[in-house]
Amino acid sequence: MSNISRRDFLKTGAAAIAGFTIAPSSILGKSHGHKAPSDKLNIAVVGIGGMGHANINAVKDTENIVALCDVNWDYAKGVFDEFPNAKRYWDYRKMYEEMNKTIDAVIIATADHTHAIITADAMTLGKHVYCQKPLTHSVYESRLLTKLAASTGVATSMGNQGSSWDGTQLVCDWIWNGEIGEVTKVECATDRPIWPQGLNAPEKEDPIPDTLNWDLFTGPAKLNPYNAIYQPWNWRGWWDYGTGALGDMACHILHQPFKALKLGYPTKVEGSSTLLLNACAPQAQHVKMVFPARENMPKLALPEVEVHWYDGGMMPDRPAGFPQGKELMQSGGGLTIFHGTKDTLICGCYGQEPWLLSGRKPNAPQVARRVKVSHEMDWVRACKESKENRVKTNSDFSEAGPFNEMVVMGVLAVRLQGLHKTLEWDGENMRFTNIGANETIRTVIKDGFTIHNGHPSFNKTWTDPVNAQQFANELIKHTYRDGWKLPDMP
Repeated sequence: MSNISRRDFLKTGAAAIAGFTIAPSSILGKSHGHKAPSDKLNIAVVGIGGMGHANINAVKDTENIVALCDVNWDYAKGVFDEFPNAKRYWDYRKMYEEMNKTIDAVIIATADHTHAIITADAMTLGKHVYCQKPLTHSVYESRLLTKLAASTGVATSMGNQGSSWDGTQLVCDWIWNGEIGEVTKVECATDRPIWPQGLNAPEKEDPIPDTLNWDLFTGPAKLNPYNAIYQPWNWRGWWDYGTGALGDMACHILHQPFKALKLGYPTKVEGSSTLLLNACAPQAQHVKMVFPARENMPKLALPEVEVHWYDGGMMPDRPAGFPQGKELMQSGGGLTIFHGTKDTLICGCYGQEPWLLSGRKPNAPQVARRVKVSHEMDWVRACKESKENRVKTNSDFSEAGPFNEMVVMGVLAVRLQGLHKTLEWDGENMRFTNIGANETIRTVIKDGFTIHNGHPSFNKTWTDPVNAQQFANELIKHTYRDGWKLPDMP
C-alpha cells in the first residue's frame, strides 16, 4: 500500500475550497463564437473499467479528461488506450497529490466500499464530484458526504441517472398534484441480482494478477485473501465491498418514492431473506420501512407510509384490477407501486413509463425540474456555475445523501434480521433504540450443504455470538483499516 499520508495531499485543500470557481462562458469567449480552453472542466476519473467508462463517454466531447485511476489495469486498458494523454494512476491519493492544482472535478465509479473516502477526499480538496450509486456503503458515510457537500460548496451528483429522466419528474408532478390521493404504502422490486449472491466465502486463494492491485482495491475494508470471483465485477455481491441487489438497484427504484413523498429517516425497519451468510448478500430479500407523517403539501397530505422492497425473484402481490396477462415487473427490470387513496400509480426502474391503474392520464402542471441534457452533463453545468447562483443537480448530495441512508438502511435491516424484531431507528443520531445492551447476534459462515445417500442437508457453521449493539454500530459506521481515514464530520 502506498505510504502517501492524508496530510500530504490535503494540505492545500483549504486554499482550493476558498479560491475555486469557473468563470461564466460569456467571459471566457463562448458568446464570441469559440470555446476557450479554460471553459472546459479538467476531470479526473477513479474507477474507469465499468460505469466510469459510461460516465466518461457522457462528458468527453466537451470536457478534458486529464487523469485516469484504476486498481485493475487489465479491465481499464481500453479506456487508458482511448485517452493516451491522460495521466495514469493506481492510487487515487497519489493522483490527488500530484494533480491537485490541475483537476477541477472528479468522477468516482469504484466499488461501493471506497465511494465515500475517495469522494470525501475530493470534496475536502475543493473538487466537484460525481459519484456512482450507491453513494456510500454505510449510513455514517452518507451523512458525512451530505455535510461535506454543504460545507465545501462544491457541485455534486450521485449516479442514479433516472433522477434526471422525465419519468421521475412526471411521477412527482402527478403525486404532488393529488392525482392518486394520500399514499400510505409503496411496493418496489427489482429482477436483480444478475451476479452471484448467497455464496459461501471462497476457501481458495488465487494468485493476484500483475494487472490488479488487490491492496488498493481493498482500501479501507479488511484485507481478505484474493479470489478471482471478486474482480472485476462480482464484488457487488460481497458485503465487504458491495451492498447486493438492494444497494445496486434501490438508488434507481426507491428514488421516486423518496422524492415524491418527501421521505426522511425511517422510524422502523425490518428485513428478511433467503439464507443470510456472513460474507455474501442473500439470493433474495424483503425489507419493510416505516416513515412518519411529514408536513403536508398544498395539494397532498403526507401521512405515515410503509415502503416495501423485494429482490431476487420476490415480488409484491398484483394490485386488484391489474390487467390480466400483463407482466407485473415494469421496464428496466424494476417496479414501483404507489397505493393511493384515489388511484394506484405504477412505474418501472428510473421512474420509466408511469401509468395509473384507473387508466386516467393526468394533466398535472410541471413542477419538478426537467433536465434536457444527460445526467452527467447536468452535473458539468452545475460545476461551471458559482455556488451562490448554482441550480442544484437532480441528485445533489443534499438529496442523494439522505436518500442513500434509506438505501443502506435496507441493508442494515437484512443483516440484523437475526435479532427477530422490528428495529426502531433514531435517524438524527444514527442509532437503533431497541437493541439491548446484552443482546447478541450470530450469522452463518458456511451453509454446509451436502447430499448423503440422496438426502440434502445443511450442516451450518455459525459465528460465535457477538454483542448486537457493537455489531450494528459497525454496520452503521465502519472501522477503517489502518492507513485509511475519513475526514471528520463537519
